[in-house]
Amino acid sequence: MEQAIRTPDGRMLAVTTGGDPAGRPVLIHMGTPNSRWLYPPHERDAAEQGLRLICYDRPGYGGSSPHPGRTVADCAGDVRAICAALGISRLAMWGISGGGPHVLACAALLPDLVAAAASLAGVAPYDAEGLDYFAGMGQSNVDDIKLFRTDETASRAKLETEREDMLAATPDGLAKEMATLLTPTDAAALTGELAGFITSAMHDGLALSVEGWWEDNCMHLPWGFELSGISVPVLVMQGREDMFVPFGHGEWLAGHIPGAEARLLDHDGHLTLMQNRIPEVHAWLASRL
Repeated sequence: MEQAIRTPDGRMLAVTTGGDPAGRPVLIHMGTPNSRWLYPPHERDAAEQGLRLICYDRPGYGGSSPHPGRTVADCAGDVRAICAALGISRLAMWGISGGGPHVLACAALLPDLVAAAASLAGVAPYDAEGLDYFAGMGQSNVDDIKLFRTDETASRAKLETEREDMLAATPDGLAKEMATLLTPTDAAALTGELAGFITSAMHDGLALSVEGWWEDNCMHLPWGFELSGISVPVLVMQGREDMFVPFGHGEWLAGHIPGAEARLLDHDGHLTLMQNRIPEVHAWLASRL
């Protein structure tokens, strides 16, 4: 089901729901760049486990209004607005990749709403003490983050070009666009239904502009909340064979989120978490709802 929800400051958020319509609610924070669309295998698993999935376009993506200058912490207000509109007083949530910091923001700032949260291949803070942020990261991500940190004008122009490349990409050609980020494990996963879904989701999220992708650079700036403030149960899941978000990020988060349960997986990458691990994430969340 599709819905447009207005925030208190007058912006619009595009929201989609799936799985079991009467199930316990689980909100998803997708990666970067992306959109609100739900991956069909995730919907089927949610229906089987009695879960209602909710996903939304972060500001600037797809059907959601831009929110220039947003911080990671600002997503908590958007999630509260979505919950109020849908009549939800308690929910669980998971976020993957660029969605990881956003799910942690909600865990820290919305303990009255969030029963449990899972961060999958989530990015650590840029200034994380004791973390070599770029160690093991694919070159295209390294280049993009460093450029954003040093020259925002050039960074925005580069992202505009990359958006055009993404909009022109086909499922079969997506691996070429992500060549420096793919371990053999993730290259093997980026085929068939998953490749088709990621391509169509990115096309939809970037259809109107690059704004959402640009605003997601907030994850490389101060997040606006402290991980030490998290009091709800958190699962940190990370694959060792990941060059989108290196293994060290997951290790660091697991060591700095109070009481976090860590599943640090030797034979997974980035995309394999999306492809294979969501049923166990749903089960973990469902047991805490």
